[in-house]
Amino acid sequence: MSLGRNPIALAFAAILLLILVGSTVAIVPETQQAVIVRFGEVDRTVNRYKENVSFGRTGAGLIARIPFVEQVHFIDKRILSIEMEQQPVLSTDQLRLQVDAFARYRIVDPVRMYISARTEDKVSSQLKPILGSALRNELGRRPFAALLSPERGQMMTNIKNALNRVARQYGAEIVDVRIKRADLPEGTPLQSAYSRMQTAREQEARSIRAQGSKQAQIIRADADAEAANTYAEAFGKDADFYDFYRAMQSYEATFLPAPGGEDKGRSSIILSPQNDYLREFRGRR
Repeated sequence: MSLGRNPIALAFAAILLLILVGSTVAIVPETQQAVIVRFGEVDRTVNRYKENVSFGRTGAGLIARIPFVEQVHFIDKRILSIEMEQQPVLSTDQLRLQVDAFARYRIVDPVRMYISARTEDKVSSQLKPILGSALRNELGRRPFAALLSPERGQMMTNIKNALNRVARQYGAEIVDVRIKRADLPEGTPLQSAYSRMQTAREQEARSIRAQGSKQAQIIRADADAEAANTYAEAFGKDADFYDFYRAMQSYEATFLPAPGGEDKGRSSIILSPQNDYLREFRGRR
């Protein structure tokens, strides 16, 4: 009896064929790394992550495998995230901070990752407490003000390196670590920190003003010395002109009021024509 005359047998054969094809061929997406396992042992990898190689050039697509003997395990090739829940951290200036951070990582060794953790979720669960521990150790060695300074970049690098040492055990590589928030608890600690910061800035402002005043006094002293030297040189070259110039300055200061005064130009001074102070008005004889 032929299969064409027996629909049930034909359907059964088609199902067996589909199962055989499905067990022989697999599709590896661009975003996944495939680990081929034969009898419980890793045999090979497909579409493995390679640094500086763009997607589409590492072997994704259709692959063949031995039916019922080889299994394909997919591992994400993209950058994954570890979200750390907010937790308290004590700084060196005894401030209890509420810190919220995250890390980004990528699986770069799918074989090691499969052997040590099997899934990406287990990698994240293993790295999350390490992130919290590295964060507490790093922030615990610095004051709160360091989080607001350029020193913060070095802190993130140190945390990333500490986390990376553990991540390599799972075939992962830390791409980046960032602190989303680092806040002081509401209430007295926060107000106390604000008061200390304000006091520190006021002290810095006083120091800057004192330095500015010192520099101004030095500049004025240098200018006075230079002016005195100029006057002395002028007197040495032409004593008569120097006397005339100084007399004109004295007349201006004596007979004219301060700039902007209401009586400007209406001052009255009574002096004898023979007064020595007015000799420049009489002319030299």
